[in-house]
Amino acid sequence: MSGLEPTVLWRLYHAEGRHARAVLLPGVPQITLTFFVDNVMDRAENFDSMDVALFRSEDVKRTLLSDGWREDA
Repeated sequence: MSGLEPTVLWRLYHAEGRHARAVLLPGVPQITLTFFVDNVMDRAENFDSMDVALFRSEDVKRTLLSDGWREDA
C-alpha cells in the first residue's frame, strides 16, 4: 500500500460462483474500507486508524472463510 491509491486487500470466491473483495481507500481524515460482492458494493465503513480498518477487513474475511468462501488465487 502506498499513498492515497485504492488497494485490494483480499479476494474470495464461493463454490456457487460468487466473488467478494475488500478495497481500502486511504484518505484524510478517514480511511474507507469497502466490500464488494459480485462487483456490487455491499458496504463501506470509515475508520480513523489504518490499523482498525485492516483489523476489520481481516475480521470480515475470517467470517466469510468460515461460511465456505475460499481465497482467490
